[in-house]
This record gives sequence, structure tokens and C-alpha cells, in this order.
Amino acid sequence: MPDANRRHPNVVHLTEVEPRTVSAGTRFAFTTRWFTRATGARGVGCSWFEVPPGKTAFPAHYHCANEESAYVLEGEATLRIGDRTVPIRAGDYVTFPVGPEAVHEIVNTGTTPLRYLAFSTLLPTEVVGYPDSRKIGTTATARFGEQPWIRGLFREGSSVDYYDGEKMEP
Repeated sequence: MPDANRRHPNVVHLTEVEPRTVSAGTRFAFTTRWFTRATGARGVGCSWFEVPPGKTAFPAHYHCANEESAYVLEGEATLRIGDRTVPIRAGDYVTFPVGPEAVHEIVNTGTTPLRYLAFSTLLPTEVVGYPDSRKIGTTATARFGEQPWIRGLFREGSSVDYYDGEKMEP
């Protein structure tokens, strides 16, 4: 939530946002600062990311509801988008429309930290596909960023009958 002592509740400086660092295995690592919550945004979100050389923040994925984009502030990377892989560097802006055609992953291929801003719409219900690992993620909440009502991660192709587990007799 915005700090009442700041110059304005919708203005925040990078150093005023608590960093969050994530690392998994030898491939995934990043530090982020989520501006969205700090400024009370409701429609468009923005996060600052720093990814060490040789790492990526997230596995390749695509969204079914929220559109994303990224603006590279510093560094060099390889962007997988759809069925192509392209180099990106400071000053490049890229959009990730919804759908499997825009599956995306950014890998820091430089020798210095990769820093970028990630933007997205903030629709509270989302389905995310992870084609390389054949997973599907789901989230639903009243407002993006709040405690989810529903959150799940499933293997693609796993399913149950619609009435499975339901009381079948009165």
C-alpha cells in the first residue's frame, strides 16, 4: 500500500520499494521491485527486474488474459518469442500479446546484470501456459495482487470428469 508520508501516493522511487529475490536451480534467478502495489495501480502494472548473467527470471510461458511488455534498461539478452529467438539490448521494447503464439522467455546472455521494466495489464483472472514443461497455471481473485481465491498449477492433459468428487445422491 502507498506510504502516506511520500510526496504523492502514486509516485514511488525504485529505492522505496522492497526488493524480492528469487532463485531456483542454476537457471532461474532475479531480483524484482513491484511498483504496482506501491503506487496503487489498478489497470496497468509495472515491475523492475534484475537478472544475473546466464540466468532467466521465468520459464517460457504465455498468458491467456493479461498482455505483457518489457523495456530493456541495461544489458543484453536473448528473447524467445513464439517460434523465434532474437537478441535484445538496452533501449529495446517488446510486447507479448496473449496466446501461445507469443510464448516468451528472456535470458541474460550478457556479462553484466540485465535490467528491465516489465509491464502488464492487471486482469484478476488468468491462465498461463508453460509449453516446455507442459504445465498450466490458474489464478482468480477480486483484484490483481491480492490473495487468490483460486490458484493452481497442473500438468497439461490431466483432467477429471465434470462430476468427479461431487455428491451424486441427495
